[in-house]
Amino acid sequence: MRNKHLWIAVGLTVALMALVFVAGWMVGRPAKHETPVPVASTPVDARAVFVPGAGQIDAIRRGVPIDQEGHPPPMAHVENADLKRARAYPMQPPTIPHAIDGYQVDKNSNRCMLCHARANAATFQAPPVSVTHYMDRDDQFLATISPRRYFCNQCHVVQTDAPVLVANQFRDIDSVLSTPPTAKE
Repeated sequence: MRNKHLWIAVGLTVALMALVFVAGWMVGRPAKHETPVPVASTPVDARAVFVPGAGQIDAIRRGVPIDQEGHPPPMAHVENADLKRARAYPMQPPTIPHAIDGYQVDKNSNRCMLCHARANAATFQAPPVSVTHYMDRDDQFLATISPRRYFCNQCHVVQTDAPVLVANQFRDIDSVLSTPPTAKE
């Protein structure tokens, strides 16, 4: 028996696995006196925009109790108006004002760059990609889009008609500077 220690280790491992299995089986069994918790047969309608009221803890659930499943809200429709939206917070990536269904953006091709590359932007009347997209992590400029900025949809999203779920009072710097100062009394 040249591998005596190996056989002892295998035997102890098998015994330990059997012990863990039995312990898990014993703990996971329902007790005989427990009654199963009834599950709601139909999801609660949560399609309406919910404004949290008194006692509401989680506004994201839109009024659906925590122990029930809610209907998902309907899919928002993509706006295809080619109108730029104002930003909702500082340094927000611009939203995409047109449909991008069927655009190929993978390691071999980036359909967005057909129109938004700096060389083609004037031809297609599209805003060119920011110069920051051509910089690597050491702030060195590259001849092509930086690999960390190549997949547009990791930051930019299409504009939809989805309702606003959270109130936002953000104003960009241009609107702040254009507002006349109020007199202090």
